[in-house]
Formats: sequence, C-alpha cells, structure tokens
Amino acid sequence: MTATWKQLLCKDRPRESTNPKDHRTEFERDYDRTIFSTPVKRLQDKAQVFPLEPNDAVRTRLTHSLEVSSVSRGLGISVGQWLLKEDHVSSGMERLIEAICSTCGLIHDLGNPPFGHSGEDAIRDWFKTRFGDDKLTKFLADRNELAQDFLLFDGNAQSLRLLTKLQILADFNGLNLTFGTLSASCKYTASSNEVNKEGIDHAKSKLGFFTSETNIVQNIRERSGTGNARNPLTYLIEAADDIVYSVADIEDAVKKGIVRWSDIDDCLVSKHDANIKSAIEGMVTILKAGKDKVDDNLPGYTYASAFRTAAIQVMVSSVIKVFISRYDEIMAGDYRNELIKDCDASALVEELKSIGQKKVYCTSSNLKLELMGHHVICDLMDIFWEGARNLPLDRLPKTSSFEGKVGALFSDNYRQVFLNSVQTLPELPQNYHRLQLMTDYICGMTDTFAKRLHTELTNG
Repeated sequence: MTATWKQLLCKDRPRESTNPKDHRTEFERDYDRTIFSTPVKRLQDKAQVFPLEPNDAVRTRLTHSLEVSSVSRGLGISVGQWLLKEDHVSSGMERLIEAICSTCGLIHDLGNPPFGHSGEDAIRDWFKTRFGDDKLTKFLADRNELAQDFLLFDGNAQSLRLLTKLQILADFNGLNLTFGTLSASCKYTASSNEVNKEGIDHAKSKLGFFTSETNIVQNIRERSGTGNARNPLTYLIEAADDIVYSVADIEDAVKKGIVRWSDIDDCLVSKHDANIKSAIEGMVTILKAGKDKVDDNLPGYTYASAFRTAAIQVMVSSVIKVFISRYDEIMAGDYRNELIKDCDASALVEELKSIGQKKVYCTSSNLKLELMGHHVICDLMDIFWEGARNLPLDRLPKTSSFEGKVGALFSDNYRQVFLNSVQTLPELPQNYHRLQLMTDYICGMTDTFAKRLHTELTNG
C-alpha cells in the first residue's frame, strides 16, 4: 500500500453531497447522518450477548456500539496526536481521524442479523442445509464464488451492503458516506474466493464483501489509496471492539448474576501477569475513591464496573504503543496480525475472552435463547424464500397465493433494492438477487420483531 494520509482521509462521496454552511467536517457529517439512521436505531433491540434481555442495565448491540465508538474515538485522538507530532499528518487531520474512528466504531455491527453471532450461524446453516455446496452452486449458474457469498455469510459484509445500498434515501447509494469512512469500516478484505481462515493474513480470515458489492469495494480502494490492504484506522477500530466486548460481556454477566465477581477475580489473579495486575490495582484505586481501603459491602457488579474502567485504560494504552511500533508495517500494507494480539496487554485480553467462553456464553439460559433464535431465523428463511423466489419483477405480488402473501410482506425498501439490482447487475443470476432479498430482510429485523413475526406466522 502506498497511500498517503491525504488519500486515506478522502472526503469525497459516491454521490456528490450538498455542503451546508456549518463547522462540521465531512467525516463529522458521516457520524451525524449515521447516528440518526434507522439501522442504528434497530441496534437497541439486537443482542450483544443476551438475546431479548429484560434487564436494562445489560448491554444491547446499540450500547455496545456506542462504547466501541467511544473507545475508537479515544484511540483515534491519541494516534492522531502522535501522527501530528511526528509530522505524518498536517494540522487539522487529527480531527478527521477522530471522527472516522468514532463513526466506524458506531457502525461496525450494523449488518449483524437478529440474535447476535448465533444469527450469523443460523443463516449459514440454512444455506448449507437447504442447498448444500454443489446444489447451491448449480442454482447460481455454476458460479461457486456466488454460492460462497451465502455459505460464508458474514455480518461485516452485510454491513458494507447496508451502508452503501440498503438504506435508501435519495438514491441507491445507501448512507452515501465518504470514501475515507467506508474504507476504514472494511474490517476484512477478502472476497468469497479469497477467504482463508487458516492463513497468516487476518484481514482475509472472513468474508469482507459480497460479489454484488465488488465494484463498490474497488471504488473505495481506488479513492482511498489502500489497494487490497487494510486501512490503517481499521486496526484501531477492530482493537476497540475487542477491548470493549472482552471486559463488558463479563461485567454484564456479573450484573445478571450468571457469575460471581469473586470467581472472576480468582481467575485473573492466578495468571500473575503484569497487565492483569495493573488492571486490578486500577480497580482498587477506583473503588477506594480517596479512602484508605475499599468498602467491604460493595456488591460484585460494582467491582466488575470498576475493573472494566481500569482494564480498558490498560488495554487502550497498550494498543496505542503497538500501533506506533508497527506503524511502518501498517502503512506499507504489510502488517497481517491484530493489534490486540501483538500488544503487551494480550494476556489480559485472552484471559477475559477465556472467562467469557467458560463462564458466560455457555450458560444454559443463554444457550436456550441462542437455540430459539437459530430456530426462528431458519423458519423465517424457509417462509420468506418462497416469497423471494417467486417475487414478480413487473408488478406487486398477487396475494391470492401463499408465495404472493409472503412476497407482499417484504418492505418497499428491500423490494426496490432487489429490483434495482436485477437491472444494474444483470451479470449476476437473478436467483442471487432473490437470495439477497431474503437475507437483507432477515438481517434488518430486530430480535423482538423476528420472534414476534415467527409467532404470528407459525403460531409457535
């Protein structure tokens, strides 16, 4: 990659936008138009870890995204100040970096379906069960890369599709964000025939974009100057996500009573790691609040919240250091790993994730909800595929038939995107567009909407 920061901070948009006379930068406008968008609002009823959670103190996908946005912004501020000090950017560019990081933290999970990551599993499982590799490939005109778009379905690729197409305003450019923001939002760079889960390049370990967005991705890469490499800011946003969920999921589990803080503390102390020790010491300082010792009567969730604050501080500081030390590799497009795995606080992060796997995600109550969500999504895909595969191109569906009734339930927004895609991407089989219509509709649902609709349609 030979991109300069001037290229990376490309303020142009797919469609030229009116420029109101205010004091916002184009990247701050990106944040503002995003936070007012419908997909962001829907995140308040999508699961972070615990689907259909009645406890308002436990995070939804929206509160998680706001926290990732906050940590991303902090990383962007620190890195931007360092870049300015080292004369890598000119004055004012650091403000642009901050805004991009903040926006990308907010939108990083927009494309996720209902019921969290188990929802992604359900979509992939449906395609494997309903079609299988060979049958799906033949269904899509013997084009294996198109079949892999669905068999490897990923919320990150769906996020890009949502940002650039599905949110219809004046046209089919989605939210019409700047190329600088879109570039930094692309967490993975692989097309479906480039995915290599076992390879050394982390950016190609998951599907980054669908075939239907290939031209859009090429345009983003050309305008931002990244080529096939990751945008440098993407590393910071990815690290922010890891930092937040690694510790926040545990805090939520303590608040729900799934696990006791004393058990978490025992796991952490037993590791004898310097950064873990630093986070615990930071927690104690917070809890003392200027007193000589910690109040003995504090509930476990207070410890968990204080630890979250201290741990984030330790991890953020460590990520900034490794970004600076690997800066030349990152700018050259040669850095293949994750900052969070190369930083000094990696042991802290890994231990927190391990605790999550052993004590949080595997609880019977959570597993039951995930199984329910899997069942709901697969049933809805069975139903809505009948509507999508038979949807007329030249008129509204007739509601006298089963498939017509189902087809009439698709929102006008998704139906318009489908019809436009059939016209503007004729090189792709029509069945490909029909499968995307179904997945677009399912992914746009909230947890509550999906469960209620499933009940209404199946009496289940």
